[in-house]
Amino acid sequence: MKLAYLFVFTGALVFDIVPFPFPPAFTIMILFQIMFDLNIWLVIIAGVFGSILGRYILTLYIPVLAGRLFKPSKNEDVQFLGKKMKENGWRSQAVILAYSLLPLPTTPLFIAGGMARIKAINIIPAFFIGKFISDAFAVHLGKYASENLESMIKGAVSWQSISSLFIGMLFLCVLLFIDWRSLIQKKKLLLNFKIWK
Repeated sequence: MKLAYLFVFTGALVFDIVPFPFPPAFTIMILFQIMFDLNIWLVIIAGVFGSILGRYILTLYIPVLAGRLFKPSKNEDVQFLGKKMKENGWRSQAVILAYSLLPLPTTPLFIAGGMARIKAINIIPAFFIGKFISDAFAVHLGKYASENLESMIKGAVSWQSISSLFIGMLFLCVLLFIDWRSLIQKKKLLLNFKIWK
C-alpha cells in the first residue's frame, strides 16, 4: 500500500515535467486514490511534492531546450520579461499564486520562468500554496465523483478539459510570439512568428 503513494508521487512528477500542456497532475492523484483506496491527504501531499519536483526539473532543462529550439532574440525577449517579473516582487508572487489556484495548466508559467532563468525559489513557494489548495479541492472532488465512475469517465473529455488545454496552448503562444521588450518598453504590441532556429 505504501508503494501506491510512490506511484502518486512519480505520476505527478511525470505529468509536470513535460514542456507542453499535459493533463493536470491531480488526475493521476485521483486515479490512484480511487484504485487503491488511499488516504486522501497523503495522496495530496505525495502528488503536490511530485508536481513541485517535476516543475523544478522543467525549469532546469527548459533553458537548454529553448536555446536549441528558439532564436537567441526570442530567448533574450523572454529573459527580459523574467527580469521585469523579478522587479515586481510580491505582485509577481500574487500573480503566481492566483494562477496556480485556477484550473489552468501551469506549464506556460514554468516554461517562462525557466526560459527567463528565474530561480525556482522565486516561483515555487507561491506555486506550492496554490497547487496544494487547488489539488486538495480537485482530489476531494474526484473522490466524491468516484461514486459515479461512469459520469467521471465521460467528464474526462469535456468542454472544461478541452478549454483548459486550449487556454494552456494559447498562453504558450502568447509567451512565445509576443515581442515583450516592445510591449513593456515602448507600449507597442508586436508579434514575431520567426522564433525558430
